[in-house]
Amino acid sequence: MTTKNTIDLGEFQFLSGETIPSLEVAYETYGDFTGDNAVLVCHALTGSSHVARRPDAGGDTAGQARAWWGDVVGPGKAIDTSEYYVVCVNAPGSCYGTTGPSSENPETGEPYGTDFPPVTVGDWTRAQRQLLDELGVGRLHAVVGGSVGGMNVLDWLRRFPDDVDRAAAVATAARLDPQCLALDTVARRAITSDPNWNGGHYYDGPGPDDGLARARQIGHIMYLSKASMSRKFGRRSAGREAVRETPPDPAAAFFPYREVESYLDYQADKFTDRFDANSYLYMTRAMDDFDLSAGYESDADALAAFEGELLLLSFTGDWHFTVEQAEALAGACREAAVDVAHHVVESDHGHDAFLVEPEKVGPPLSELLEMGLSGRTITDTEPEPEEPESFAPVHTSLFSE
Repeated sequence: MTTKNTIDLGEFQFLSGETIPSLEVAYETYGDFTGDNAVLVCHALTGSSHVARRPDAGGDTAGQARAWWGDVVGPGKAIDTSEYYVVCVNAPGSCYGTTGPSSENPETGEPYGTDFPPVTVGDWTRAQRQLLDELGVGRLHAVVGGSVGGMNVLDWLRRFPDDVDRAAAVATAARLDPQCLALDTVARRAITSDPNWNGGHYYDGPGPDDGLARARQIGHIMYLSKASMSRKFGRRSAGREAVRETPPDPAAAFFPYREVESYLDYQADKFTDRFDANSYLYMTRAMDDFDLSAGYESDADALAAFEGELLLLSFTGDWHFTVEQAEALAGACREAAVDVAHHVVESDHGHDAFLVEPEKVGPPLSELLEMGLSGRTITDTEPEPEEPESFAPVHTSLFSE
C-alpha cells in the first residue's frame, strides 16, 4: 500500500526564530504500519518524497523527483516495503510539495521568495517529527539517508536520540569541508548574479534559469569522480546531434564541443525545468550550515545520548563526502560509546555512487534493518595506529561471516 499526501502542520517556528502561519508538508508512505516497523528515509539536496516507485506515479518528473531510490526501496528491495512502513518527507524549503520560497505567503497572496525564513537541517528533522506524530508513529525502527539526507539522519540522533533504534548515514559527514563550501558559494553566486533573479522575487516573470543552470553544473562536477568523468567522457568531441544551434560559449567557435560539455548542458536544461532557484539557495545553505557539534563540545558529545546502532557507508571515489570524513565520524561514535560500523565501498562513481550503485548500497542497509549490527562494530576493522590513512577493507557485507 502506498500513499501520497500533504498535511498542514499549522504554524511553524523555524530555528531562526521566524514563524510562518502554515507549513504544508508533502510525504509518501509505503507498506503497512504495524507499530514497530517504521523506517524514515531522508532525501538528498534536490530530492522529493517520491523515494520508491508507485503504480500511480506519472512521468512528468525526473532525477531525484522521480523514484530516486527505486532500486533500494520497494517490495523485495533492500528497504522492503512489504515488511517495513517506509515514510519519506519532502523537506521545508524545497519545491516538491512542502512549503518553500515558491509557495504562496497567505499573508500577502504572493510567493514568499526570499522572504521565506532561513531553513536548517534541524528544521527538516523537526518537521519530520511532527509529521510522524500525525501519522501515529513514535519510535522509529530506523532512519536512513544519503548526502545531506545523511546529515538529516545525524541530526535525528542528536535531536531525538530516544526515537531511533537503528540508523544509516550514507555518503555523508558531520559537516562540509571548506572546498565544498567554496563551490557551493560559487553556485549560489551564479544564481544571485543572474539579472532575472530579481532579489528572489521573479515568480511573475522570467526566472534565473541561466544562473540555476550554472549552479547545477557545478554540482554535477562535485558529484562525479575524476575516474568516472574520464570513463564517461574523456576528451571526446560530442556528435553532430549534440551540437547546439547557439554555441554556449561564443568564444569557442573554433574549438570542439566536447562530450563533457554536452553532458553538463543537458543536465542543466533538465534541472531548470524541474527545480526552483530559490529552493536551491535555501537547500544548499541548510547543508552548508550543518555542523554536528554545534551547541555541543564535540561530535562525540552530540551523539552521546544515542543508544541505538549506526551504520556509516562511504565510497572511495567520493571527494564530496570522503571516506576520511566518515572515519572521523566513526571515531566520534567510538568515543561516545555508540555502537557503530563503518562500511567502505570501493567505487569510482564519486558522490553519485549512493544513487547509481544500489547493488552495493542495498545489502548493508538490508542487514542493518533485519539484524542490526549483529555485534560487529568499527573496532573489527579499525585501522592500525601506524597506518592512520588506511581504512576498512571492502566487503560485500560487513556483517557476513
